[in-house]
Amino acid sequence: MAKLVSEDLFPEVRNPEDLCAINERCRFRTQDGHRVVLVSGVVVAQYAVADRMAEAHAMVNLAACGWADQNEVARAFGCTARTVRRHQRRFEDGGLAALGHAAGYPRGRARLAGSRRRWVEQLWAQGHSQREIARRMGVSETAVRKLLRRWGCTALPLAQTEFNLTANEEAAQRTVAASATGPPAAGGTRQTPVPECTGSAPHPASVTHDTDPTDRRGDRLLARLGLLEDAAPLFGTGASIPRAGVLLALPALMATGIFACAQEVYGSLGSAFYGLRTSLLTLMLMALWRIKRPEGLKEYSPQDLGRVLGLDRAPEVKTVRRKLTRLAAAGRAAELGRALAQRRVAARGAALGFLYVDGHVRVYHGQHRLPKAHVARMRLSMPATSDYWVNDTAGDPWFVVTAEANAGLVKMLPSILKEVRTLVGPRRLIFVFDRGGFSPKLFQQILAANFDLLTYRKGRHPRIARKRFHTCQTRLDGHTFSYVLADQEVRLLKGKLRLRQVTRLAEDGHQTPILTSRRDLPAAQVAYRMFERWRQENFFKYLREEYALDALAEYAAEPDDPTREVPNPAWARADAQLRQAQAQFDRLQAEYGLEALANVEEQRPTMRGFKVAQSKLNAKIEQAMQRVSQLEVRRAAVPRRVPVQATTQEPIVKLAPERKHLTNLVKMVAYQAESDLFRRIAPHYPRVQDEGRTLIQSALASAADLEVTDKELRVTLAPLSSPHRTRVIAALCEELNATETVFPGSRLRLHYAIRAVF
Repeated sequence: MAKLVSEDLFPEVRNPEDLCAINERCRFRTQDGHRVVLVSGVVVAQYAVADRMAEAHAMVNLAACGWADQNEVARAFGCTARTVRRHQRRFEDGGLAALGHAAGYPRGRARLAGSRRRWVEQLWAQGHSQREIARRMGVSETAVRKLLRRWGCTALPLAQTEFNLTANEEAAQRTVAASATGPPAAGGTRQTPVPECTGSAPHPASVTHDTDPTDRRGDRLLARLGLLEDAAPLFGTGASIPRAGVLLALPALMATGIFACAQEVYGSLGSAFYGLRTSLLTLMLMALWRIKRPEGLKEYSPQDLGRVLGLDRAPEVKTVRRKLTRLAAAGRAAELGRALAQRRVAARGAALGFLYVDGHVRVYHGQHRLPKAHVARMRLSMPATSDYWVNDTAGDPWFVVTAEANAGLVKMLPSILKEVRTLVGPRRLIFVFDRGGFSPKLFQQILAANFDLLTYRKGRHPRIARKRFHTCQTRLDGHTFSYVLADQEVRLLKGKLRLRQVTRLAEDGHQTPILTSRRDLPAAQVAYRMFERWRQENFFKYLREEYALDALAEYAAEPDDPTREVPNPAWARADAQLRQAQAQFDRLQAEYGLEALANVEEQRPTMRGFKVAQSKLNAKIEQAMQRVSQLEVRRAAVPRRVPVQATTQEPIVKLAPERKHLTNLVKMVAYQAESDLFRRIAPHYPRVQDEGRTLIQSALASAADLEVTDKELRVTLAPLSSPHRTRVIAALCEELNATETVFPGSRLRLHYAIRAVF
């Protein structure tokens, strides 16, 4: 019995030490220098351990027959899955003999000679990529990579990470590069830094070590390693480059100062091939090309667009989105708009005598709950966001602000006044706006801020006798305008506010009163400036159709102020009930009066008798009167405005404004550049008012030849559809050449011409 107890009923069973499990069904056993591979107990391979070809064949069989996957085979045989795949590829290509691969460097493959080691070191020190070194040496990129790894070169030399080199060091590097690589490739030009900004370039020219305009892998590597903030433009000579005519707009774009302003506001986008300057230039050229959204880039060749930008490829959709997101994350769009407005004041301050202010409503069709606004062009109240634009006398946009929760013009004008005062200084300007800004109290604020006003009169007003109207004429912008006007003084706020009223009489007899604080202007000029407000309406329509002003820039929403006051829905319901009760009371009173009028005095000669006869109607009137009184008391107890969080259980959000504000600024600058070209062709084109912008669009979308010299980028446009239109663009090219504009980021001066027609 004791013997039975001492014995182990469940002895531990272990695999022999020479047995290795590949997976649940596959094993191999090694003994005395030989190995046997078994699958479900069946021998499938037997070979000597030293026989590498037989071992590779066994590995290939296990993987090919599906008995084990590559990772399981590699783990059991002590190699990598890449080795297993290499064995499979060799067996497919050359059979069993191909598995007998000899050790050492493969025969027939080009090998880097030891005598060329110094050349490799020199190219690597200059910052060339491994692929470029391999191409120049005539070997594979893998050979160069392994060679550099053996030397311990896992990153660029420290000298290449320092971009703030002295002039002597830069000159020495350029000399070494020139001696090693020879002259630049045909059609390319190597950009060199300049000490200071010259011409209209916003900052010194960038540097590139690439020589082929169609291959910018060197600069892309530097950007990947964090050593480049923006790729320098590198142009190549070419003929009939699509849409290269857009380069006509560069002098006007440079005149806005957007590159310098963006440099001051944002500084840099960090290490990138498409940096701040390139990203902004791409966005503005997209607007001029009428590529209205980043998604529209899918319809164009990146190589063709890149040739216009001086790059091998233009940024694609995801890249443009990322750049916009990164700029929006900085939250400085308002600061950029202010800087651009200051530049505009310095450049065209004379055009700021009359400032046209109006709001533009962008309808929202998304899932977020947004406050509603009245859309005048659709005559509906819909969820939307409102932007307020300030345009100058010529109708060009000056700056834009986004309203909080669709605030009205009366609420937004005081903040706009403060912004304008900081931009223009003590100048006294005239604000022109429509009836949405009519408020005598607001008029007092405008006058107190040392501004003048020009707007329509809203509400009821006494009609003016026909004999007080007279025909008035004025000549502005080379045209004569005639109006039938009446001029008088009016008082508002019980005589506290005195303004001038100029009333226009239309042919159908309609009278349009205009209020202004300027008494020195002729009446005809007051009417002309007021009716010129339609330029801003046309501006909104043009930007909606041509620049997709209403396009949604992003879907993101951010929390809004939950304490913001909104009209109380409970008060609105109480007011509706009160108005309904008052209407019922008015109907009963009218019915009672009609009965009194139809009363026959012979039957009811006294009032007492009439009341007795109409007792039921009297009771209804008393009940209606009591209900009106009760509803008035109930409505008075309800606050008229409450915090928005008290009206809904949903999150209080608003559309993220930063990215949309930034895209609005880009489109504003593009429109300003287009307007500048429009004004330049006006003396040369009699039909400029009817076809001027269409002609500019055709020129910007046309093909052009590019020729690169040491100092110039020559842009030769293709002829337009008719000789007289071609002559207009030729005159425009001569004017633009006088500006001596430098392509941003380079030292190449732009020279424009138009191809002769034979």
